Amino acid sequence: MAKISEADLILNEDGSVYHLSLLPKQISDTIITVGDPNRVYRVSEHFDDIEFEMNKREFITHVGTYRGKKVTVMSTGMGTDNVEIFLTELDALVNIDLKTREPKSRKKKLRIIRIGTSGALQEDIPIGSHLVTDYAVGLDNLMNFYDLKQDDFERAIGEDIQKKTGLPFVPYVVKGSEILRKQIAGDMIVGNTVTTPGFYGPQGRELRLSPKYPRLLEDLNYYHNKSSDFWLTNFEMETAGYYAMGRLLGHEILSVNAIIANRIKGKFSKDPNKVVDALIKKVLERI
Repeated sequence: MAKISEADLILNEDGSVYHLSLLPKQISDTIITVGDPNRVYRVSEHFDDIEFEMNKREFITHVGTYRGKKVTVMSTGMGTDNVEIFLTELDALVNIDLKTREPKSRKKKLRIIRIGTSGALQEDIPIGSHLVTDYAVGLDNLMNFYDLKQDDFERAIGEDIQKKTGLPFVPYVVKGSEILRKQIAGDMIVGNTVTTPGFYGPQGRELRLSPKYPRLLEDLNYYHNKSSDFWLTNFEMETAGYYAMGRLLGHEILSVNAIIANRIKGKFSKDPNKVVDALIKKVLERI
């Protein structure tokens, strides 16, 4: 295989990958991810010990053990653009020889669980609940730059959502890891998550700017594919990027969501940290 150029695979002076500032020996096969860098500390406080820390931009890394198992927790910041950087460099740590700059012949499969916050799109999903994403629906444009393979069902759902919402593009639709869902999800609500490229207009919020698609929230709330009984359950900004990059790179990835708002009721949690902390403990107990 051809060597990857210095301009494509950028390394720091110590040989670590450019944005994450990590070496292959500094991560584990099981990785918990969060958006907010401060949330890394709320995960790692439950570890038996912390053996390694790295702070670089929004990418904060803690590696330690939980009940004797080596676990990494990392932050990505917000948005699928950050997720693309994060997962590409994470994959490089395990599947590219950084010294020879050549992809390894034998690929490693990481297990990645995203713990995020989210707003419900259905009135009957209560604030304070935990939701696991079965399918993610990407309203961002990240997959315009990759050749994502989707099955017939995923393509059909994307086309149906475009038709019923009037969006000028077809959303990409990707299923998460069945293996991790069976292990982690347990008593969680199973849903289908909409990933947007912003928090305000792309999620139907209006402060001083009027959204171009004023009925988007209502359209997504009412969306129902009758032949498959497929509903949309919640909004956030990363999951579709995780699932799509996971499929492209060959990793097991699951997104679980702390529901801290209900967009249809117009309500927000009075104690969002409590909802998130309960989800963190639940995931740690099941990894």
